[in-house]
Parts: sequence; structure tokens; C-alpha cells
Amino acid sequence: MTKPTVHDIAKEAGVSLATVDRVLNARSGVRDQTVTRVKAAVHKLGYVRDTHAANLARQRQYRFVFALPGSDDPFVKALSNALSEATEAQQADRITARHVVIPTGDAHGIAGVLDRLDPETVDGLAVMAPETPQLRDAIARLKAKGIAVVAFVSDLPNSDRDHFVGINSLKAGRTAGTLMGRFLSDAKADILVVTPSMLARDSIERRLGFDAVLSEGFPTLSVLPTIETHDDPARIRTVVTAAIAAHPKLAGIYSMGTTGDPLIEAIRASGRAKDLVMIAHDLTPLTRTGLIEGHIDAVIAQNVGHLVRSALRVLRAKCDGTEIFEAQETIRIDIVIRENLP
Repeated sequence: MTKPTVHDIAKEAGVSLATVDRVLNARSGVRDQTVTRVKAAVHKLGYVRDTHAANLARQRQYRFVFALPGSDDPFVKALSNALSEATEAQQADRITARHVVIPTGDAHGIAGVLDRLDPETVDGLAVMAPETPQLRDAIARLKAKGIAVVAFVSDLPNSDRDHFVGINSLKAGRTAGTLMGRFLSDAKADILVVTPSMLARDSIERRLGFDAVLSEGFPTLSVLPTIETHDDPARIRTVVTAAIAAHPKLAGIYSMGTTGDPLIEAIRASGRAKDLVMIAHDLTPLTRTGLIEGHIDAVIAQNVGHLVRSALRVLRAKCDGTEIFEAQETIRIDIVIRENLP
């Protein structure tokens, strides 16, 4: 039996080939009743569109933008490098992607960067930023322009984003809580939690998961209020040093964001680096060194290459109106210790 074609769809729905093309490509100018009729014909005939061939025939380009924080964060640098590698590898698929910098801690500045994206030159956006009213409004404006939007690394569940690409942060927090509890066993001690900002959805969910596990299974461990560092090196050194000095029963530190030099320096300066259990996120040159030297006990990692490739695939699927394969786009949570360093 031959595969159904667009000619078969047009005949079944009683419309022109041009109308079928408009419906399949989600273009405007077709009445709702006609769209329904064409889609019913597609379903009845079992038509499966070859989007790759269609895009090749009309020389379709996919133009994507990754909006990442402007900082010296080694994790962000790793993402940028992975984006360059993935884009180069996917040139044959007519995908181009560029990196734009968004200001950290400036909700209006972030919205301004997104507002300048032009639908004439941008088909899709992957954005890594804390969820704020300004960001939600900016995403709504992008969607109204026809630009696909993916929340990247940290979710934006209350926005109009099309999809989230990243690890399950609630599970990541629970993983950190389990590790901390196992490392400290039945100790009666305090745990310090540090993050750049509690506005970030991943930090909120990690803290929720961390607290839930410790309260359920390790009631002798007391988790202190979260310290927000706002990526300010001087603040990190000051507040972390003060917190360590103020809590003699402190036995563990959970760094929910990317761990930087100032945090490690503050812990080393306290003289307690060797007797504090530390759980960190993201495998970077610094956390790798921390594992080797024994200042960090475990790192909860995610594959940056998989993150970027997944975002590119999801954005392309959104542009094509095709299905997203959830199993392929699920980002795995890895636990790295000194003994299994890659």
C-alpha cells in the first residue's frame, strides 16, 4: 500500500494543495473549520510528514538563540562551549545557534535583551534565568511574535514557555539530602545551604527536595536558612565565613548553585575544609579539583552536551510542530565522587 500524499489529503478534505500546505505549516489565513477538516483527513489517511525532506526542499533554516547569564560561572562557560560544538556538528541539519548574554540580577535588563529578538532572524530561544514577572511578560511577547521558547537548566513553569530542558531539580535536591544524611549518619549537627539566588526555580526546588529528605530520614540534622550570595565574591566570603564561625555544630555545606572560588576560599580560610561534608552541583574544573583534594565530597552533575543538544532538538520540534520524545530529552542526574571522576 502506497503512503498517502498531500494530494490525497487535499482530495479527502476537499481543499486545494495550497490550503493543505498552509495547515501543515501552521500558517495563518485558513478558517478554523477548514483546518479541522484538513487535520481530520491527515488522521484518517495516516499521513506522516517528512519534515526533514520538506525543510530541505524549501531550504528551511533554524535560527536559535541561547540567552545565558553574563558571569564568570564555569558552568555557563561549559554550556557556551557545548553550544559551539553542537552547532558546528549540526550544520548539515541547517541549524544555527548563537549565544547572547543577559545581565544577572537585573529582571528589566533580561526582559530588554529578549524584547530585542526579532522574529525575522530568530525562530527559537533557550533562556536560563530566574523567573520574574518581567521575564514572564517578555516570554509572552516572544510567543506572540511566533518565537518558540524553552526554559533552559532552570524551569519557568508559570510562564508561556513551550518546554523545559534540564534535570529534575526536586530530585536533585533529594539526592543531595540523601548523600548528606548518609555521609553524616546519626550526627546531631547543622547544615549550611548556599545559593546565588532563591529566585531561581532550580534553587527553590533543590531546597524543597533537600529539606524533605532530611526531615523524613535524618531528623538529627538541622538545616539552616539559605544564604543567598548574588554571585558577589565579597559577599560570599563575608557571609559564609560569618556563618561557619557562628555555628560550631556545623557539619555540612550544600552548594545549590555552581560552586566558585570565593566559596571554596571562605571554607578553606575557616580551617574546617577537611571536617565539613560538602555537596556541590555541576562538574567544573574547580569542583573536580575540590573532589581530588577532598574539600568536596560529592558533585551532582548533568551532561552539558546533552542539555544543549536536547534544547536544539526541542526547539526544532516546536518549529516543525512535531512530537518531542520525552525519553530522549530526559536529562540524567549523575553523582560524581573522587573515585569515579571521568
